Amino acid sequence: MQFTNSLEFAKDLDANDSLATYRNEFHLINHNGKPCVYLCGNSLGLQPKRVREAIDQELKDWAELGVEGHFRGKNPWLYYHHFLTENAAKIVGALPSEVVIMNNLTANLHLMMVSFYKPTATRYKIMMEAGAFPSDMYAMETQALHHGLNPEDAIIELKPRAGEHTLRTEDILAEIEQHKDSLAIVMMGGVNYYTGQLFDMQAITAAAHSVGAKAGFDLAHAAGNIPVKLHDWKVDFAVWCTYKYLNSGPGGTSGVFVHEKHANKPELNRFAGWWGHDEQARFQMKKGFIPMQGAAGWQLSNAQILPMAAHKASLEIFAEAGIENLRKKSELLTAYLEFILKAFSQHLQIITPADPNQRGCQLSIIVKENGKQLFDFLETQGILPDWREPDVIRMSPVPLYNSFEDVFKIGVALEAYFETWH
Repeated sequence: MQFTNSLEFAKDLDANDSLATYRNEFHLINHNGKPCVYLCGNSLGLQPKRVREAIDQELKDWAELGVEGHFRGKNPWLYYHHFLTENAAKIVGALPSEVVIMNNLTANLHLMMVSFYKPTATRYKIMMEAGAFPSDMYAMETQALHHGLNPEDAIIELKPRAGEHTLRTEDILAEIEQHKDSLAIVMMGGVNYYTGQLFDMQAITAAAHSVGAKAGFDLAHAAGNIPVKLHDWKVDFAVWCTYKYLNSGPGGTSGVFVHEKHANKPELNRFAGWWGHDEQARFQMKKGFIPMQGAAGWQLSNAQILPMAAHKASLEIFAEAGIENLRKKSELLTAYLEFILKAFSQHLQIITPADPNQRGCQLSIIVKENGKQLFDFLETQGILPDWREPDVIRMSPVPLYNSFEDVFKIGVALEAYFETWH
């Protein structure tokens, strides 16, 4: 599409956007009485209006039924995770039996490492991208230490080539091949939080398996952002949070994927809890853990009903809109943002890949001087991106609630800044 930097053009795109009405499903943040241009869906998604009703229903059942809400509530709490699995599975390209909603992201990552990271004297190394999100770095460090290993030796960090900001797929695959005899697991982000780079999870998984290693992914910045096909790609496991692109509330619950080839192996090492025990025998309170089939067998404790209610409401919106439809709009919306930003290339550098197949909706921008000053200025104009040290502004136009007019307004603000401040 040939883009034009004009309000009329942006409004025309919005008028022809079949998903535009979903913007009305969300509470928009206001600045001086007008909706902000909210670009922080990669950190915390906006609140769906449906969330209040969903949580109110569980509060009502709690107030009226007490403990019997587990059995006689409108959505019986005893089975609550079942109400989320089908729609969650669609988001990550999985069978419903391969997905469970539980806990928080890093706790789930550790639980997955217990099952899938089994270092030996010769095959013990963990491969991850350099500059991964700190929780992932800390989790991998402490997993290595837990097994009596030195993280400096056990962890292979993949770094971009000199002068580049993102990794090349061929370099990742070459590193896997180079370490084929010592590699135990490849554990990477699906989308890097800092650069916004989308990794080729299918190729990475196939390469890991070809050398006898496992492949797992942190989808915190991928789930709800781009379509993934975890089942078809034969990924061993994945984890994700739900409060970013999945709009399910601050500190919300987490998702777990375990491929069906692992799902029915009671002998597989894991940390167990009673909520993962055979559902039909759970209340017999007997010794001897018998896991539920599928990912549900990794559950530990009672479902987090209120966060899950928020997530259930958001997943309903995704099911209606369709992740493939959202991706189609996202590609166009992000491309329009890229077009707007390139008009200021003497001041800004986009470090996210230009190839749409290597990015979601996030564009990460290095401001060549006084980046924090620009960030602060944008906030005064009702434009809310986010800042990541040392020098990156992240902008994420989310297809569910951002518009093409939002993107046009970014260009107006940037023009005002560079004319006024320089």
